[in-house]
This record gives sequence, structure tokens and C-alpha cells, in this order.
Amino acid sequence: MAGLALNKISKTFGKNKVLDRISLELGDDELLVLLGPSGCGKSTLLRIIAGLEEADEGEVFIADKRVDKLRPRDREVALVFQNYSLYPHMTVEKNLAFPLKVAGVDKSEIKKRTLSVAEMLGLAERLDDKPAQLSGGQRQRVALGRAIVKKPSIFLLDEPLSNLDADLRVRMRQEIVKIQKELKVAMVHVTHDQEEALSMGDRIALLHAGRLQQLGTPEELYKKPVNLFTAEFVGQPKINIIEAGLEKGMLFPFGIGWTKNKKITDDGLGEGYLSGKVLLGLRPESIELAGDGPFPAKVLSCEYTGDSYTARLEFKEHILCVSNVRSPLTVGQTVKFSFELKELLFFDSNTGERINL
Repeated sequence: MAGLALNKISKTFGKNKVLDRISLELGDDELLVLLGPSGCGKSTLLRIIAGLEEADEGEVFIADKRVDKLRPRDREVALVFQNYSLYPHMTVEKNLAFPLKVAGVDKSEIKKRTLSVAEMLGLAERLDDKPAQLSGGQRQRVALGRAIVKKPSIFLLDEPLSNLDADLRVRMRQEIVKIQKELKVAMVHVTHDQEEALSMGDRIALLHAGRLQQLGTPEELYKKPVNLFTAEFVGQPKINIIEAGLEKGMLFPFGIGWTKNKKITDDGLGEGYLSGKVLLGLRPESIELAGDGPFPAKVLSCEYTGDSYTARLEFKEHILCVSNVRSPLTVGQTVKFSFELKELLFFDSNTGERINL
């Protein structure tokens, strides 16, 4: 059963098309991350799912039931905001119980479910405290607990970790994944942080300028990006993109021999070499520094990153970033590097779409 299905969702604010025919499906026990830069439409899409915004076109299905014409309260969703939205005058227990009280749930059932969720989230000892007495991580747990206690068909999380410090953010994203797997409920998590997306999502929906760029597992987006935007957005340090050329069976600027390929000629299908300009992508960790490497380069910079170094090299007027360098390099020195051909990605220089060479 699909936990969520979106069919050609579009939304325009004034002359700005925020969402352009977005379609995707989410399993009923799957965690989907909506990833993309600020202004790409991910939060608007989440609000449309929740019923806080109305789509101009398209359909929304939750648990195989069409809900885009229903009020938010009738959609069986639980929304967790970036700023927690807790009631400061209420205790933790009353904050957790509030959605059930509004829904008219029996008092004994409210008590039972509230205590159960508090124990799950490690809040049982803080039930009498108010939000001001809690740490940022504890307040985030209360916000999650208030969503969990409703037993929704789907959880919607709108950048819930952006206000936390780095260490707490890592711990909380681990907790969210753990809770989602325990509850086995569909979850949509919005973020602009690619590290967060890669570590949390069963699948990632990458948005840009209101359009779905790619939907797939974290590994698929990283290793098999469908276009230049996905390749550049996912991965840290960013992928190296350089202008390359194929000419008479050679790949420049590296001067590597390239195999013959069939090509379309004026006379039909014939034998020949691919030729023309392409954009070449090479991940920084795919480049290996070696004394016997075939490609010489000059060191422009070298930064210490804790367990290794990251360097910038100049190779034939192209700048390459290299990560996982084990020893410090001196600016200006000449080094040699190599890489495996299978690590190369090729993109159409006009459309940005990935091409298979």
C-alpha cells in the first residue's frame, strides 16, 4: 500500500511557478527526504500534502485515499515544524496530550498514550517541566512526541533539525530514523542538508526550481546522477566538473584513448569515433595521488580536515579538488595523480543531462 502518492502537483504564486507537475510515490513504511536548495519548492510541497496550501493542479493520496479536497484535520497527517511550535505555558505532558484532547479522545486513553510516547522518547522524567526548562533536543523530542501520539498515517517533518547544533543534529537524525523504523509509518522529511538526506532517507526526491530532478536511493543519486544539477548538489566536497573533448578516439584533456563507438552518419549507422565537447565529472575521492600517476599537476592549496587533507590541483588550466589525501602537500609542488575510467561521469554540455559513453 502506498503511504503517499502525488500526481502532477503544480503550484504558482503570482508569476512564480513554485511546483511544476510533481509526481512520486512513497511506501507506507518508507522514509522519503525532500532535498533541495532554498526556494526549490520542498516546503510548499509538504504544506500541500498537509492541506495548509492548495495545489493549482494535481492530486494527493494518503494511504490510497484521495485527500486533496479534505481539510487538514481530516487527512491523518502529523506535521513537525522547524520551530517546534510548543505551548510555552503547558507542561511536557500537556503538550503531548493536546492533539488527543482536541480530538476528543477518552482521558484514560490520553494518559496511556502520552506516557507510552514519553517513555519511547526518554521524556518520562520531564513530564512536569515546561518547554523553557528543556534543551533544544528535548524540545524537539516533545514536538515529535506530539506527532507520534496522534498515530497518523504519515509524518511530515519540515526542517526539524535546522535549529540544533551540529552534534545534536547528528544524534537527533539517528533518533528520527530509529523511531520511524519502529513505528513503520510513512515519513516525509524536508531538508536542504545533503548529509542529512543521505544518512536518513530510504529514498531522496531532489527538487530544483520547482521540478523533480531525481527520485532514488541515496546511493543512486550519488553514483548515478541523471543530470549535472544532481551530480553537483549531492556530494561533499563537490564533484569536479571540467570541459572535455572527444576527438579521433582520444579523451582530452587527459589524452586517454577511447574505444570506437557506432554512430549515426548521413549514410545511416556506421563505424566511427564519438567526437565533440562534453562535461566530465570526477568525484574528489576518486582521484588518487601516486608517484607513478600519469597526470602531473601543481598544488594550489591543501587543507587539513581532521583525518586527512583536501587539496586543490591545477591540471592543464583545470582546477581539481582531491579529498582523502593522507599527507600534507606544499603549495606550488608538482604531484602526479590517477583515477579509474569507470569513475568518470559524462554530461551533455548543452542540456546537462548525463550521457552514457
